[in-house]
Amino acid sequence: MTMTEWACRSLLGLGQTEHLELGGPIPALLDTFKDPKNKLPDLWGQHQAEDLYWLIEAKGGDVGLSTLRKGWAQLAAGSKILGSYAHRTVLVGASVRPGDDLFLTIDHDLHPGQPPLTPAGIAIDDESAAGPGNLEDRLGDSDDALIGAARAQMLAYLALRSAPASQLRTVPVPAERASRHRRSGLTTPLEGDDFTRSMRAEARGVAPHAERHILRARMRSMGLDDFLTCRIPGTEVHLGMSRKLFAACERLHEEDLAIAQRTPGLRAEDQQANDQELSDDAQEEQRLTQRRIFREQQEEARPRLRPLLRNAYERGATSDWSDLLRRPQEPELDLEGDEGLLEAATPETYLAVSRYGLPPARA
Repeated sequence: MTMTEWACRSLLGLGQTEHLELGGPIPALLDTFKDPKNKLPDLWGQHQAEDLYWLIEAKGGDVGLSTLRKGWAQLAAGSKILGSYAHRTVLVGASVRPGDDLFLTIDHDLHPGQPPLTPAGIAIDDESAAGPGNLEDRLGDSDDALIGAARAQMLAYLALRSAPASQLRTVPVPAERASRHRRSGLTTPLEGDDFTRSMRAEARGVAPHAERHILRARMRSMGLDDFLTCRIPGTEVHLGMSRKLFAACERLHEEDLAIAQRTPGLRAEDQQANDQELSDDAQEEQRLTQRRIFREQQEEARPRLRPLLRNAYERGATSDWSDLLRRPQEPELDLEGDEGLLEAATPETYLAVSRYGLPPARA
């Protein structure tokens, strides 16, 4: 699923994706897409440039022809439900075998028809529709976009929250999001961004003469924010995010935990072992039903969540990392940087990979 998201969004220009089992793009077809008895694709999204719905199926593991055929069958079932609306079906197979490289297959088919509904027709609540595209571009004026962005970054939040203090650091990023001019997809490469480099150099000039807490305050006055980051264990990937998004993720995580705790059977530790008498299809239907119940409760809580997450997001802007992490010390502030890292940022998130971690070119 991760490789499918990367392929569709970073390579092919798709915006935010949603699980199809949440109800899909057409309100009138909500119950049909939610029916766990239907073997449907994993995801859907709306491609702005094409002005098309995309139905997406992700297959992973040792992907062969039989697996891909099952994926096409799921896409055909979803396409039949979507019917007269123009859409593209996309099948992504991410295959890895022992001792071999990871590789992707991407197959697609175009289905002409009537244009998509307006974003207001797609949204669960018309009053504050997030619409297609990158959610982080609309966090200032859409509470639903904020909820969606926090949910999309929940795994990154949990990785940062659980990382040992010794592995956490913060890196300086321009606080003015509009100053980061994108040159590659959804992100801004930072190592080649002159504005970022000059501000970091200015901060380094102040650093030798200031204590850490004073330096952070000076950085804010200079227009720099510091994003919390850590290296994901076992990889050369560094993930991070802003104070504001971290605070919003924390609030959303608390609410999701409360939903699970008051709903018997939804938490993994409360679920009984799989009934050996049930077929694989029946067990999958059971899992889909449980996920649908949980997600329906998440959507029922949406009106209450909007002001809660908005308050957390705004409060996070002036919070110290020690308060957000509930730890006595601030993470180390890294002003020197690492020449071995290639860095990039979205409005609220950070990503870096080792430039030396690429596989050697084959002859």
